[in-house]
Amino acid sequence: MNGIRSQSKERIFECAIDGPKLTRLQDALDLIGEARAAGATLVVLPVERLDSAFFELKSGLAGEMVQKFITYQLRLAIVGDTQAAQSESKSLRDFIREANRGQSVWFVERREELDALLDGHTVDGG
Repeated sequence: MNGIRSQSKERIFECAIDGPKLTRLQDALDLIGEARAAGATLVVLPVERLDSAFFELKSGLAGEMVQKFITYQLRLAIVGDTQAAQSESKSLRDFIREANRGQSVWFVERREELDALLDGHTVDGG
């Protein structure tokens, strides 16, 4: 079950690990709608909720989904191990590194890394 909580200045929409996979853009839009209705400023999404196509950048799914979160002014934190996917794709490594340099989308391996970001500390890029 998804839920909302506050930390620092964020209203965090926590996605349950056992929820449905985001396999298409409409799934991301539905999640954005749910998070915005709850008053969230940040969505925390377990990596397990992302379809494998998300990590194949040529599919365009990652770019489309990330852009929708930015367009709707929702920050996105993807939490979990992406190392296997990154080891197979330099483009994905670059995408994650660039995302982690910004303030809109973060990829972190553990929830503690996200907590550090929210408290104003830096985190290594993916």
